[in-house]
Amino acid sequence: MLIDYKNANIDQTDGKRVLAGVDFTVGEGAFVYIIGRVGSGKSSLLKTIYNELDIDEADKAEVLGCDMTAIRRKDVPALRRQIGIVFQDFQLLADRSVFRNLSFVLKATGWKEKQERRQRIEEVLEAVGMSDKSRQMPHELSGGEQQRIAIARAILNHPRLIVADEPTGNLDPETARGIMQLFKGISEQGTAVVMSTHNMPLLDQFPGIVYRCEGGRFYEVGDAEGALSAAEADND
Repeated sequence: MLIDYKNANIDQTDGKRVLAGVDFTVGEGAFVYIIGRVGSGKSSLLKTIYNELDIDEADKAEVLGCDMTAIRRKDVPALRRQIGIVFQDFQLLADRSVFRNLSFVLKATGWKEKQERRQRIEEVLEAVGMSDKSRQMPHELSGGEQQRIAIARAILNHPRLIVADEPTGNLDPETARGIMQLFKGISEQGTAVVMSTHNMPLLDQFPGIVYRCEGGRFYEVGDAEGALSAAEADND
C-alpha cells in the first residue's frame, strides 16, 4: 500500500481535531476522491500525506513505507520526491518561464546534468500537451494551462503518488474535464492519484473510489452514485 492509515487522528496546527479514527488505504494506480464541505478536514488530511501537517496519534500511519508518526525532518525531502503535489492556485514561480520553473524543481531534487533536465522537461510538457509553452511566463498562460504546467511539475520525478487539492476549483467545466483526463491517464499508467474536490459531476465522468469527510469522520462512500447521494443529503 502507498498509503495505509489505521485509526489516525488528524489535528490542525492550532491543535483542533478535524478528523478522528481515520482508516484510509491507497494502492498502486488508484484513483481516489475525497469530498466534503469546506472545513471538514479534506485539506488537512492531504497535508498529512506529504508531512505538511503532523500525525501525532494513530495505530498506523504509513506513506510510501514511512511511519508518519515518527518521520524525521531530514527524511521528509526524500519522501516528497516520490509524491507529486498539485494545488488549486497552481503555485508557479511568477518570475521565471515555464522551462525555468520545471528546471528549478529538477535542480532542487538532485538532477545535475543539464541535458537530462532538458530531456525530462520536454517529456513532461509533451505529456500534458504544453510542448509549445516552455518559454512562456506563468502570467501569459490561462488558468487551465497553468494547471497543466503544475501537473507537469508534479510528475517530473516519476512519483508513485500524486496529491491534488481542489485541482479544478478555479477552472471552467470544459477545462476541468481536460485536467481530469490528464489525471486519469496518469493513474492508468500506475501512479496513484488522491484528490479533494467539490465538483460532483466529475466523479461520474471519471470514476474512482470516493471517501467523505463529515462531522469529524472519514469514511468510504464507494462511487459517484454514493457521493451524489451524500451531496443531495447535505442540500436537504
